Amino acid sequence: SWTMSIPFTTPVRAGHEFDSDLLCRYLIKNVNGFGTKIVSLLQFQGGQSNPTFYIKDDKGNEYVMRKKPPGKLLPSAHAVEREYLIQKALSNTGIPVAEQHCLCTDPSIVGTPFYVSSYIRGRILNDNLLSNLPKEERTVMYQEMARVLADIHKLDIHAHGLSDYGKPGNFYERQISRWASQYKQSATTSIPSMDKLIAWFPKNIPIEEERTVLVHGDFKLNNLMFHPTQPRIIAVLDWELSTLGHPFSDLGYTLLPYYFGAVGPINGIKDATPDSGIPTLDGFLDIYCQHLGISFVPNVPFHVAFSMFRMAGILQGVAKRAITGNASDPKAKFVGSFAKMFADLAYNLISSSSNVLRQSRNAATYLSLFPFGDHAKKLHYRLLSFMEEHIYPNEAVFLEQLNAAPSRWGHYPAIMEDLKKKAREQGLWNLFLPEVSGLTNLEYAPLCEIMGRCPWAPEVFNCNAPDTGNMEVLAKYGNSFQKEKWLEPLLEGKIRSCFAMTEPDVASSDATNIETRITRDGDYYIINGKKWFTSNAGHPHCKISIVMGKTDPTASPYKQQSMILVPMDTPGVNVIKPLTVFGYDDAPAGHFRVEFVNVRVPRENLLWEEGRGFEIAQGRLGPGRIHHCMRLIGLTERSIDIMLDRVWNRKAFGKPLALHGLVSADVAQNRIEVNQARLLVLQCALSIDKFGNKAARDQIAMIKATVPAMACRVIDKCIQAHGAAGVSDEFPLAYFYAGARSLRIADGPDEVHLHTISKFEYSKYHHSKL
Repeated sequence: SWTMSIPFTTPVRAGHEFDSDLLCRYLIKNVNGFGTKIVSLLQFQGGQSNPTFYIKDDKGNEYVMRKKPPGKLLPSAHAVEREYLIQKALSNTGIPVAEQHCLCTDPSIVGTPFYVSSYIRGRILNDNLLSNLPKEERTVMYQEMARVLADIHKLDIHAHGLSDYGKPGNFYERQISRWASQYKQSATTSIPSMDKLIAWFPKNIPIEEERTVLVHGDFKLNNLMFHPTQPRIIAVLDWELSTLGHPFSDLGYTLLPYYFGAVGPINGIKDATPDSGIPTLDGFLDIYCQHLGISFVPNVPFHVAFSMFRMAGILQGVAKRAITGNASDPKAKFVGSFAKMFADLAYNLISSSSNVLRQSRNAATYLSLFPFGDHAKKLHYRLLSFMEEHIYPNEAVFLEQLNAAPSRWGHYPAIMEDLKKKAREQGLWNLFLPEVSGLTNLEYAPLCEIMGRCPWAPEVFNCNAPDTGNMEVLAKYGNSFQKEKWLEPLLEGKIRSCFAMTEPDVASSDATNIETRITRDGDYYIINGKKWFTSNAGHPHCKISIVMGKTDPTASPYKQQSMILVPMDTPGVNVIKPLTVFGYDDAPAGHFRVEFVNVRVPRENLLWEEGRGFEIAQGRLGPGRIHHCMRLIGLTERSIDIMLDRVWNRKAFGKPLALHGLVSADVAQNRIEVNQARLLVLQCALSIDKFGNKAARDQIAMIKATVPAMACRVIDKCIQAHGAAGVSDEFPLAYFYAGARSLRIADGPDEVHLHTISKFEYSKYHHSKL
């Protein structure tokens, strides 16, 4: 009888027997140093694919034999030959694998091909929670998992002769096809979610940089051998599914326990607390990225869902083998029953992440066309996820809290502070300011688009107008006193601000018309004037206003103006009333009429110097217009999403609206106009980064004249597709339109910008003449 002192083993199970004497004779001839007989032969538990056996000879040498299962097998499955070859190739690479001794492709020895490797004594851990280990050891073990996985993906496949271990490129296309085919060949029952995934995956593969590396294919805790006493991996096991492919497919599979609770087919870590010592999903990703030398992993839900989809295909094969009687584990029928659960989970994950994945895929083109750094791309994907997880689900909550108060003014929905806290914790704070975020104007622009999809979302990230422009002014032109007093609390999000420029009694599109007076009186300035459409003045946390007015009416037209800081609680500052835009009040920040009556502020409140107001305004408006335009593009994209959902789910004259020619033409024209506008804004942002605001003045005017007009046209078509509902409050489109239409006037009306562009065109024409 064979000894049973080896963990996770049983006697050789029925259906897996073979002639051990014949095997012994083969090993004596082909394994260097093998003894004269086998003294112990056991079968390892688990392993739903290739039966695995423990062998001990009379010299005390210990081995593992891994063979194909008996019976009819699916094509390309159970490739023990590849397992042997890859581990042999990795023996001197630093990646921990067992020593390989021989490969036998002759089925007459044990019934199917097999290979033999050394048995390693160590710990194989099946509990992903590592419940019986100290907290510190759990942390190190997960760090070690991330490190070894990254090491596999860093391996130079060409230097180690693995260039032909798999096909380069189009990995996901081939894998999706393979597992869809395997699922269909082994299907025992219909799984509707699997059928939907088979249709969805090929059409939604992320547009990412092509990466071809060695992938393990089954990298998980219980396929790792840890040192008997140390939290160190001494062998990576089960290379059956290894190939050349995309590293994030491997990573997605390793992350599966983060999506499962402790009870279920995967002993998951979804509910692990910070005190457990197990890194969070983001923490594990950070460790992996650090070792791999990359900044972030995009499209994580896709890669995880693909692994769930693949698991469903594998488990369907297990279920089929259980039915046909050639499964390697007696629990195969039970394990195979989880195929539907994995398919359903993948479908649910894709459904909940579809907006993020679609927006990520749409952005991939311009993120690759323009010079975006990895840091910017990382923030892009992180912001997409934050919006999906925290902003969109709380839009209704925000409105409920706003409308539940006795007044729409003087308070702010409590949800805002909760969201701000989350944004700061995730590093999504003050992204607009290059000195803080490290982003260029170009890199920040797409983040504005994402935030702009919800009108109040920018404040969550401390990136809302007019605060961003005011903070930029203080950062660039403020003195040390002004920065400490006002910039620092603004950057902390403790206070809000407003910008008082436009006046009711003059055409403020010509800023030389402004009548507000800023009069010097010793160590003070006295401000008198009327302002309106002063955005943010109604915000309960608005504490400071930047006021533009005349300090010297006798100076040249562009030297008469100055800017000064006026605390909102200064005597004489009268917030008169909120103004509406097409009936919308934009509470609780709003746009207000404000009057300044003998308002006295200290001399040190003056920004820069007297007569520099126009220069400050120009420095403020360049990046600010980039922000406005990209936020508005985000709002327009949101409108298109709402329209598409409507036209596919609303029927007229016997078919969906989407199938009517005029609607299809509107959908196509919308896409053309939005993409054109976005490219124009990105070009402008890049020009500002390269040449400065002054050199990009013509492009700044172009985007300001183009984007709001485009948004009005597109949102109007979205409203039209909704019929009467489009102009009601049942949908947000009318509100979106009001915002877009107002931006054809705010920050300068279209006519001013068109005039500026024409002057540049005339200038180029005349300068080109000899």
